[in-house]
Amino acid sequence: MPEKKEDFGQIQIADEVVAVIAATAAMEIEGVLNASTASGNAFVEFFGKKSQTKGIKVNSDGGELTLDMDIVVLFGTKIQFAATEVQKKVKSAVETMTGLSVAMVNVNVCGIVKEKQSKVPKNETEED
Repeated sequence: MPEKKEDFGQIQIADEVVAVIAATAAMEIEGVLNASTASGNAFVEFFGKKSQTKGIKVNSDGGELTLDMDIVVLFGTKIQFAATEVQKKVKSAVETMTGLSVAMVNVNVCGIVKEKQSKVPKNETEED
């Protein structure tokens, strides 16, 4: 007996949702910052801000997605390794969470920032 397939309707996933997934996945790579959050504090309330997807473009062509991403890396990060890891992580996360096929993840490293060091006043570090 052939399996009966029921059609429940159409599912559409907004480009903004795909971009949020991609941004979140990219930020999980050590030394990588989202381009939109690199100026100022990179980890200030990441979720719920439209700016988190700035620098991420989602294109759908023939059922496959192409993502173009701008990232910023911390000084000292191996850029080629980080960019490759972003590509792998983003492709995996988007495909796993949405069921959509990702053809390409193009990564544009658009900046490098130096990590801010916390300054401790000298008088507090020296013992009397």
